[in-house]
Amino acid sequence: MTRRAWLPHLAAVLGYVCVAVAFSWPLLPHITTHLTGDPGGDTGVYVWNQWVFQHEAWVEHRNPLTTEQIFSMTGRPVDLTRKEVDLPQHNYTLFANLLAFPLMRVLGTVLTFNLVYLATVVLTAWMTFVLARRVTEGADLEAWLAGAAFAWAPVLVARSTGHYSLVAAAPLAAFIWSLHRVERSESLRDSLLAGVSVAWAASCDAYYAVYCLVIAGIYVSSRLLRLEWRPGTAKAPGRWLLDLSILLVGGLVLGLVAGRGGRFELFGVPVSVRGLWAPMFLLTVLVVARTMLYLHPQVVTYGLPRPRALGLTVAAGLAGMVALSPTLYGAAQRVIDGSWVSPPTYWRSSPRGVDLLALVAPNPSHPLVRWISGDAQTAAPTVFVEFTAALGLVVLAVVAFAVWRAGLRARGWFWTLGIFAALSLGPFVHVAGVNTFIPGPWALLRYVPVVSLTRMPGRFALVAALCASVLFALALKTIGERWPQRRRQFLATVAVLLAIELLPAPRPLYSAAIPSVYDTIRADTRPVRILELPFGIRDGVSSEGNFSARYQFYQTRHEKKLIGGYLSRVSARRFREVRETPVLTGLLALSEGRDLPPDELNRLVERAPAFMERARLAWVVIHPSQTPPALEAAAIRAFALERVSEDGDAVLYRTRGSATATPAPPAPGAR
Repeated sequence: MTRRAWLPHLAAVLGYVCVAVAFSWPLLPHITTHLTGDPGGDTGVYVWNQWVFQHEAWVEHRNPLTTEQIFSMTGRPVDLTRKEVDLPQHNYTLFANLLAFPLMRVLGTVLTFNLVYLATVVLTAWMTFVLARRVTEGADLEAWLAGAAFAWAPVLVARSTGHYSLVAAAPLAAFIWSLHRVERSESLRDSLLAGVSVAWAASCDAYYAVYCLVIAGIYVSSRLLRLEWRPGTAKAPGRWLLDLSILLVGGLVLGLVAGRGGRFELFGVPVSVRGLWAPMFLLTVLVVARTMLYLHPQVVTYGLPRPRALGLTVAAGLAGMVALSPTLYGAAQRVIDGSWVSPPTYWRSSPRGVDLLALVAPNPSHPLVRWISGDAQTAAPTVFVEFTAALGLVVLAVVAFAVWRAGLRARGWFWTLGIFAALSLGPFVHVAGVNTFIPGPWALLRYVPVVSLTRMPGRFALVAALCASVLFALALKTIGERWPQRRRQFLATVAVLLAIELLPAPRPLYSAAIPSVYDTIRADTRPVRILELPFGIRDGVSSEGNFSARYQFYQTRHEKKLIGGYLSRVSARRFREVRETPVLTGLLALSEGRDLPPDELNRLVERAPAFMERARLAWVVIHPSQTPPALEAAAIRAFALERVSEDGDAVLYRTRGSATATPAPPAPGAR
C-alpha cells in the first residue's frame, strides 16, 4: 500500500482518537484512578484478566492460560489432581491481555486497562471504516461515519460498563471484510486472513468466534441458495384443517389470557393447560406453517461449491485452529478429564433476550435521556449492560430514507441484520417488558451444538448493529449519488445529528481505589494465602457462598493467592472439592447467612489450625457490610484472628502465629 493510500486510514484513526477522548470524558483526567465500570462487578474481573496474564507469564514464568492465583486450597488435603485452574472457558480476553502485557509493569494496572479499552474502541471503529470503505467502494466520509456509528453505538457503549470483551468488536468487521475479499480474489492469502480473523474474534470473546461462523453460514448460503416466493400458487386441499387448528389454539390462548382457564376435552379425554408456553409455541408454528403455505417459497440452488472454494475453506479453518491452538489444547484437556462445563439449556428458564422495542429505543447513555428517564447504568447496571440493544435512531432513519427515496438495495445486509436482530430477541419475544410467549428463532437454535455456546442471546444485537452501520454507509452513499449537489451538506447534517445522539458524556466513572490494608498484605514477602470474607466460589451461572469479583480486583494489588474465586465457567468437580473440605463448607454456609449446627461449628473450629497450616493462611480480610455476624464470630474464633487495621469496608486480621512465623522462601519471581 502506497503512502498516499494510507492517508485516509491515518486521518480516520486520528479522528476516532478524538471521538474516543470526547465520548469517554471525563475519563482522560481520571485515567489512572477511575474506570468506566464498577470494579466490584464484571469490570473487576476484566482488570484481573490483564493482571493475572502478565503475572503468570512474567512473575511465575508459567503458561498464562492457567493460574493458581484463585481457587487455591480448594482441593483435598493430599491433592493428586492438577492445582492449576485452566482458563479456556473463562472470558479471558486474550487479545486485550496481549495488548496490556508490555504496558502493565510500566504504567500500572488501572492506566493500562483504560488505555487498552480506548485502543480497542478506536480499533473497532477503524476496522468498521475499512469494511464500510470496501463495501461502498471508497466512500471515505460515509465509511468514517459508519465506523463512528458502530464503535459508539448504544449497544457497545453499554458493554463498556462491564462486558469489556464485547467492546473489542473489530474482528467481526475484519472477518466480513476478509470474506468479501475471498469471494472476489479466491486467493489463499485472503482465506488465511479469514481464518485468523476467527481466531482473533475468539481471543476477544468466544461469542464472537461463534458469530463469525454464523455470518459465514449466512454468507455461503446466500451464494449457493436463493428463495423464490410464489404467493397464492400452492394447492393444499387440507389447509382448512390448518386454519381450524389455528382457530382452536388461538381460542385456547385467548381463554388463558382472559383467565378462563385451559380445561377442555379432546375425544373424551380431559386436558388441562395452565401456562401460555406450549399453546403460544404451537400457535406460532401453525401460523408460520400457514404463512409458508400461502407464500409457497421454493429453494433454488446455484450449484455445488467448486473444489477450490472447498480448499480455501479448509485452509481458513486450519489457519484459525493453528492460531487458537493453545486455547484449543486447554479446552481438549478439560473435555478429556471431564471438567468441561456445559450448562443445560432449559425451555422456560434459559436467559431471555432483549426487548423488541429496545432495538429502536433512544440512546440510554445520552445525558438528556438519563436526566428524563433516570440513569439506568447506576440504577440497574446488570440490566443496562446486558439488555441495551439500541441500534441508533439516526442510523435507522437514514437507512429508511435511503430505501424510500433513493432506492437503496442491499438484500444481503438487510437479511443479516434481520437474522441477528431476531436472534437477539431470545427464546421468547418480549415487548415493552411483557413476555408475549411467542418463540423466536433462538428457541430452537440454542440447542444447536457450537451455537449453543452463546448462552446470552441479547448479544446477537451487536452484529445487528454492525450490519446497520454498514447499511448506514451504503445509505449515505446512495443518497449522495441521488442528490450529488447536496452531498456534503447532507453528510455534515447527519454527522452533527449522529454526534448529538450518540454522545454519552459525561460518562459515569467508578473509583479504582483499593483499601490500604492490601498494602500491608503486599509487604509480606512470604508465599502465603489470604481469605476474603464472605467466602465463596462463583461462575456465570451458579454460585455457592458469597464471593465478590472485587476480591480479584484487589488481588492485583496484594498479589497473594486467593482461597475461592470467580470465573465465567467453573467445573462441577471444583464445586464438589470445596464441599469436601469441612472448613470451607462451613464458611460457605455462614457466608450465605445460614446458621451452622453446634457440632458443625465445633468441627470447623477444630479443623481450622490444620487447614491454616496446610493453606499457609496468614491474612483474613473481613468486609463488615457483607459479612453476617455469625460468620465474623466463627472466623475470629476458628483462626484466632488478631485485628491489624481497617480502611473503609475492609478490616484486616492476622491469623494465629502468622506474625512470628519464620518467613518461607519467596515464591518464584515474587516482589
